[in-house]
Amino acid sequence: MTADMWLAVGILVAAVFLFISEKLRVDIVALGVVVLLMLSGLLTTGEALAGFSSTAVLTIGSLFIVGGGVMNTGLAGTIGRRILAIAGHHEGRLTIVLMGAVALLSCFMSDTGTVAVLLPAAIVLARNANISPSRLLIPLSYGSLLGGASTLIGTPPNIIVRDVLVAGGYEGFSFFSFTPMGFILTVSGILYMTVIGRRLLPDRRPQVDAQRLPTPKELVNEYKLPDQLLRLRVRRGSDIIGKTIVQTELGRDFGVTVLKIMRPVETRPLFEFARRPFNSVPPTPAPDTAIVAQNDTVIQLDDVLIVKGEADDVAHAAAHWNLGVQPAVPKDEKALISREVGVAEVLLPRRSSLIGKTLAEERFGTNHKLTVLSINRPGAHKPLELASTRLAFGDILLVQGPWEQIVALKNKRRDFVVIGQPESMIEAPRKDKSRLALLILAGMIVAMIAGVASLTAVAMVAALAMVLSRCLTMDEAYEFIDWRSLFLIAGMIPLSTALEKTGVVDWAAQGLVSSLGAIGPLAVLAGLFLFTTAFTQVISNTATTVIVAPLALASASQLSVQPQAFLMAIAIAASMAFATPVASPTNTLVMGAGHYTFGDYAKVGIPLIFIALVEVVLVLPFLFPFY
Repeated sequence: MTADMWLAVGILVAAVFLFISEKLRVDIVALGVVVLLMLSGLLTTGEALAGFSSTAVLTIGSLFIVGGGVMNTGLAGTIGRRILAIAGHHEGRLTIVLMGAVALLSCFMSDTGTVAVLLPAAIVLARNANISPSRLLIPLSYGSLLGGASTLIGTPPNIIVRDVLVAGGYEGFSFFSFTPMGFILTVSGILYMTVIGRRLLPDRRPQVDAQRLPTPKELVNEYKLPDQLLRLRVRRGSDIIGKTIVQTELGRDFGVTVLKIMRPVETRPLFEFARRPFNSVPPTPAPDTAIVAQNDTVIQLDDVLIVKGEADDVAHAAAHWNLGVQPAVPKDEKALISREVGVAEVLLPRRSSLIGKTLAEERFGTNHKLTVLSINRPGAHKPLELASTRLAFGDILLVQGPWEQIVALKNKRRDFVVIGQPESMIEAPRKDKSRLALLILAGMIVAMIAGVASLTAVAMVAALAMVLSRCLTMDEAYEFIDWRSLFLIAGMIPLSTALEKTGVVDWAAQGLVSSLGAIGPLAVLAGLFLFTTAFTQVISNTATTVIVAPLALASASQLSVQPQAFLMAIAIAASMAFATPVASPTNTLVMGAGHYTFGDYAKVGIPLIFIALVEVVLVLPFLFPFY
């Protein structure tokens, strides 16, 4: 091996080590690889940055936006709920329907998005059937991985191997090239989980039952929040008019929390009733507009503030600001919980940056767009003062506000532990566009099948259509894109180029062919499958595919066989991420809800990997002959 070959291999080994150890984020590692390839001289600047303009990156990024439109309009949830409606209560039937449903959706959406959509429904199904969620959630994750391997757009590795095939001068895989093998794998996977896998899955029913979490409605009743609701009407001449909620300092000075504002649609003329004929019918008042209270919301004349607080405190606030006090009405409870807003308990972990601070010092409402209704501390006999209490490890904050903001706290794991699954309460913000999203999705699939344009062009047109049709805004589209994955692909493609350019790929192919080639191409196929599967258990399936796909192409060239079977084996093996919880985001997503251990995945997943290996070796040569 030459010095350049050793340098390329060294960069590869360092990247793999950092992926496995998670000492750095994967996107940072990928960018570091690009920089090293440029500084070392292994690649020119143009070659090192070519990954950012690759068709794979553009196609996958566009598909993230299309999937975001499907999610944002509620189309994914609607499809999932309708499919799951036929599941019933028998565990075997639940497993079959759940895996079939998630596999079907994963053919056209990201695996992670599909599991995120169906996870709350799966937990409800388990509870209704009186079984532990641990009996259903690993099948849910595995079903999404099997379904993703069934179409060209089901998972990024499929697109990557197609591009490698085209770059090698061969015709690329079509939309349904993966479907026959994917269908066989999905059916056998469902049968395996129904007959054998169920016997290997843990049943942690006692833990699940003991840790049952209250629903948002139960929290509202537990904290007796409806009893503390009152209305404050903003009178003419009140000094509160024109001030923002935070400027009123109702919370700090009076312990009163503004939850919602009911605002008249239009202001009636002062002498309207004097001008109306004596015997005329009074006009029907226009319904008020409900406004979720935010710190920067400006209060106007005739606003009705729905507030929470002790009656004496509310009275003092009303007297100070010249406001009219009114009793709450039953519908005011919607200010506490609805499809738009709700309540949740949030635990402060030991490393939280909020410990030792008051809510005012943290500027909790401004920073997190939520209102703290109560602070409860283990051992304390009553809730603590909101304004003056310095927060401590183990404090439980009852927060209220938009569900999106509550869910956002889940991403701030150092500071908060959100109890429960608030994401299941979020209403699709563009529900009225669901039919349009379905039309765009169907049009994209038809166009890809018909080959009216390149895969990248069709995906970009569909993404643009989702934005122009307002199925999601451009800002929302950015949020749905998994930027880590795109940077990972863009950074690993140049590494793959460097391995080819320095001769490492040919050297590895020669070693593989010399050791297994004598047995035949089937042995090489099996070796590539096992090598890829082993890597994908510990690092991203996308990174694995980018690294191994050129090796498969070179091995086919040295054996003088057609490369399609080898490359498809690589893509399928990259989706067989069954043996560890870190092998796939879907495995990680269900781990906590199912109370799984690391060993649970290995016990259930390794037999399924070997079943897939046997099927791939037996079937792929018939679908894609070597000669």
